[in-house]
Amino acid sequence: MNLIEWLKVLLLGIVEGITEWLPISSTGHLILVNEFIKLQQSPAFMEMFNVVIQLGAILAVVALYIEKLWPFHTRKYAPDKPVFASPSDNKALAWCQNFMTNYFYMDKIILWLKIVVACLPAMVIGLPLDDWMEEHLHNYFVVSLMLIIYGVLFIVIENYNKTRKPSIRRLKDITFQDALLIGVFQVFSLIPGTSRSGATIIGGILLGATREVAAEFTFFLAIPVMFGASLIKLLKFGFSFTGTEASVLIIGMVSAFAVSILSIKFLMGYIKKHDFKVFGWYRIALGILVLLYFGIKGFTAA
Repeated sequence: MNLIEWLKVLLLGIVEGITEWLPISSTGHLILVNEFIKLQQSPAFMEMFNVVIQLGAILAVVALYIEKLWPFHTRKYAPDKPVFASPSDNKALAWCQNFMTNYFYMDKIILWLKIVVACLPAMVIGLPLDDWMEEHLHNYFVVSLMLIIYGVLFIVIENYNKTRKPSIRRLKDITFQDALLIGVFQVFSLIPGTSRSGATIIGGILLGATREVAAEFTFFLAIPVMFGASLIKLLKFGFSFTGTEASVLIIGMVSAFAVSILSIKFLMGYIKKHDFKVFGWYRIALGILVLLYFGIKGFTAA
């Protein structure tokens, strides 16, 4: 590969790092960017690359939020009071309770259980339809349509949200029912151009979460979802890479990781003082430009 090709890989990683966390659709942007800077790689590799590159972005969440996510501790840091209100009379169950108190942060275990619950709708619906969606929905018309629709939704929902007081101000205020409903919103993000973060943030806000809580839960929800999606694509590809393909994947992931750190910090700082409407207007403008570009391209080709 020449220098230009490596610069293309770097650019794709940068695009992924920015768009994975801002609610503007990373998959949609990668599909569009690939239109203009096609890598000299096989279609099968690029299909896998566009998903697995997101692992770099996910590792940025782990790095930034490890204290909120890591559920284990040693006995030295066990709470003075037992986590469970009353020890069980059953010896085996009492031992389990004591073990959990000595080695686990129960609030973080509960958070992870809520994340798992939120993943279930996408797993049940997304896995059987993965190949069908890849064949029928990964095109410019669907991407641009979803960019516009969810752009309008962000503006409408933020206007509606002005008069409401959030009822979910902390992560622990999210109930298991809330988590499941946010997971239902995530199902819509299976359509390219929707934005996984956009769909789940909209769901969180509608359920009464603050923007910060909705965004953080969205970040955490991405961890199992994207690890699972990446594993599926790697299994389909066969884990068989040439040296160049492995290098392309690593560079894309590393650049996505570095840019994601900055992107997440920017978003969390931005939404403390602003709403999401600017992203809605951006989506609408981009969706219209995409429709015009590919419409003109198709007309001239005909």
